[in-house]
Amino acid sequence: MIVTRYSQLVMPQDTNVIGTLFGGQMVSWMDIAAGKTAHRFLKGTAGEVAVTRAIDAMEFKEPVHVGNWVNFTAKIVETGHSSIVIKVDAYKESHEDDQILACTAMFTMVSVKKNKDGSYQKVNHQKSI
Repeated sequence: MIVTRYSQLVMPQDTNVIGTLFGGQMVSWMDIAAGKTAHRFLKGTAGEVAVTRAIDAMEFKEPVHVGNWVNFTAKIVETGHSSIVIKVDAYKESHEDDQILACTAMFTMVSVKKNKDGSYQKVNHQKSI
């Protein structure tokens, strides 16, 4: 099973008007974690890269503040012919607290390859978990 870990430090430019981590930034970081997981899964397949098809569910559970680390854990939970469903959990970590689940989401990625004309097409990755 492929489990990917990734971390980000929350800086002032990552916050919203109330001083907590901007939700869009969290989504972006979680998408990177899902993409990294798909990248590892697609090694040795016809799929050159995976793109985000859908964010199937996302729940913000706890606020994250400047100076907190956000530690992401991503794992594949399902595969189709070209799709890869990845669960991403984001844990906040502060000086005072160990890791606390801050956000969880399900991403569906699709494997694609580049055509000679520069366009991309969906491809069967022919792998399962």
